[in-house]
Amino acid sequence: MPGRDGTGPAGPGRGLGRFRSWFGRGRMGGPTAAGPEGYCECPNCGEKVKHLRAEPCTSLKCPKCGATMVRK
Repeated sequence: MPGRDGTGPAGPGRGLGRFRSWFGRGRMGGPTAAGPEGYCECPNCGEKVKHLRAEPCTSLKCPKCGATMVRK
């Protein structure tokens, strides 16, 4: 610490103090964790398939059009 007066280095810190609650809300960096329930949805045709636990939606192909599914 400069000057040993307890003020620390000059300039702002990382700025996480009041916004810390934004971090860690979902394993993949999304706004919230989706959990084990839910659906995988096709971005092209809108087909929905029940999400299976431990299987990412992006590893599934749409049964109608063959596009990669996304989590909804």
